[in-house]
Amino acid sequence: MNRPRLIPCLLLKNGVIVRSQLFKVHQVIGNPMSTVERYSHWNVDELVILDISTGNAGHDLRRDDIQQRYEGDTVLDVLREVAKVCFMPLTFGGGIRSIDDIGARLAAGADKVTINTAAIDDPSFVSRAAERFGSQCIVVSIDARQDSSGAYEVMADGGKRPTGMTPADWARRVEELGAGEIFLNSVDRDGSGMGYDLDLVRSVTGAVTIPVIVCGGVGQYEHFAPGVLEGGASAISAANIFHFFELSYPHAKQACIDAGVALRPVGLGSRYLVREPEYDMEREIARHGERLRQARDGDYVAARPESAGRRHHIRWCTSCVYPSISAAPMEFNDTGECTGCQMSKVKATIPGSEWERRRELLREIVDRYRSRDGARHDCVIAVSGGKDSYFQTHVLKHEFGLNPLLVTYNGNNWTPVGWRNMLRMKEVFDCDHVIVQPAVKNLVKLNRLAFEIMGDMNWHAHVGIMTAPVRVAAQYGIPLVFYGEHGYLDLCGQFSMDDFPEISYRDRLEHFARGYEWNYFVGREGLRSADMIPWKYPDDEQLFDLGLRGIFLGNYVYWEGNEHTKMVIERYGFEVNNEPFDRTYRTMSNLDDMHENGVHDYLKYVKFGYGRATDHACKDIRAGLMTRQKAVEVVNHYDPIKPRDLKRWLEYVGMTEDEFDRIADTFRDPRVWRMENGTWKRDMLDAN
Repeated sequence: MNRPRLIPCLLLKNGVIVRSQLFKVHQVIGNPMSTVERYSHWNVDELVILDISTGNAGHDLRRDDIQQRYEGDTVLDVLREVAKVCFMPLTFGGGIRSIDDIGARLAAGADKVTINTAAIDDPSFVSRAAERFGSQCIVVSIDARQDSSGAYEVMADGGKRPTGMTPADWARRVEELGAGEIFLNSVDRDGSGMGYDLDLVRSVTGAVTIPVIVCGGVGQYEHFAPGVLEGGASAISAANIFHFFELSYPHAKQACIDAGVALRPVGLGSRYLVREPEYDMEREIARHGERLRQARDGDYVAARPESAGRRHHIRWCTSCVYPSISAAPMEFNDTGECTGCQMSKVKATIPGSEWERRRELLREIVDRYRSRDGARHDCVIAVSGGKDSYFQTHVLKHEFGLNPLLVTYNGNNWTPVGWRNMLRMKEVFDCDHVIVQPAVKNLVKLNRLAFEIMGDMNWHAHVGIMTAPVRVAAQYGIPLVFYGEHGYLDLCGQFSMDDFPEISYRDRLEHFARGYEWNYFVGREGLRSADMIPWKYPDDEQLFDLGLRGIFLGNYVYWEGNEHTKMVIERYGFEVNNEPFDRTYRTMSNLDDMHENGVHDYLKYVKFGYGRATDHACKDIRAGLMTRQKAVEVVNHYDPIKPRDLKRWLEYVGMTEDEFDRIADTFRDPRVWRMENGTWKRDMLDAN
């Protein structure tokens, strides 16, 4: 018996994984290796990766401060690195034009290849490929679009060029030519979340005897099963949905099995690969030592002659002031507008009736998880004591009637105002409050190590904030955790407003931890596994059995920080900072950690050439509170400032300012910085 298969599809563009909408809008998800590694943990049936890069752009992960990288800048370099963590059959497509291209991808680690435009332009290519490598190795990808009359047409060149062929006719032809499988994708349904186009699916599955994999349109787990049960597909696939939720593949598979699709059973935990990365610590310690040597000797990467080859012209978003090399994963469209501004404009068009509908969706979620067995708490809310924490708790307690457990990660860097705001929460909201407080001696070690290793002393805080609330929820058996807004959706438009992304281990490891998991630090400066408990995430079995979900409230409730601040000041006595920050004009943000707006943010400037003032100005431009011209003045003033809180941090960890500067300089991105006459220079933003 040939069981149906559930196959994630990853879209690779210029070296990073992207979310796709109608084959036109592409939003950066992140690192292909960490994504594939996560799929291996889930024992995925099979995997398809499609390289949709265009032009001569090289493959680049964009950030030099992440742990998991690849050498080189070609698609084959990416594929070779992906293959190291891929423990499932892998089909790879995109950019294939010759028999040699196929051979190179198979040699780099693919098990099968997909061909699309090359097969349309030269159908004999299919038969020649099948003869050389075997039909089982050749998958023909068909991108189909429906015209105004309702007829389906095969499209070439990434959905841009009509061919005049129907999908059914072309499918019959490629089967005759020797293709072993068909990968059928609906251009119209791509990223829509509307479910498969079952009429399209049936038209192709009814025309051929070879397996058909269907893709395009899945927005809910329930959308998968009809592809097999009603469409007759041999395999069901999707791209975007697997980026949205924790344990998305196991939950999708279970939904299919419950619907009657005879998939292989759900399996958590790979026999080949543990969830927490296994590091080559001998190599990592050598890398750490080499960075300290570079700092000592002044051998900075950005200043080396060979770094000049990595330079490219920095450009800025035409609507806001984000640069093309950024900490946040974003894309620019043909008019030079970043995905953050694009999604902000989409958000601005959402009518009040839609926000009401979203509130009702949220009400359905909280009613489903509301405690009915006498337990004291309905949910966990991750709070820092900031304006967003007050707003979240107000909405969930007073508007939705929940009894929340507040959970705070204490990174020992509070501003006095932030500490008062945090402690006041349990009183003004009458809630239980758990504060997770790691030992200060361990925090000092992690501050110093993380700065030296990744140029970010706040690793402990980023990971702690995304771990402590989930750990407490798992410990208390509370399946619902709330965070505020999705930071990357808000800043850089990483997702669509209709995606409703939730927290996930992969997102935490890649974006918050930058690939450095808690076990990376064990054995460094005497740190033990027991010392790292505050940063250990619950295991997958625990998360799956509890059905734990981490909801971003901003997906369901209109979110505008300036408006929230006014409300929480008036209603709850929330305090803003009583003096301005050095590196930004806002006084109501990041009060829980003095270094977030200070020296931590200064390091972002050192790496990427911009800082917190840029983040805040972009938000205010999108909210209509600041002009772009004014924003240019603001960021050019604030972003370069070296902050006063550096003195506190240096005393905290026992480091001199000269040591700090030398180590920080080793993290300067050579695409941004250059050395001229002994001084670091970067391109400056202007108002034109």
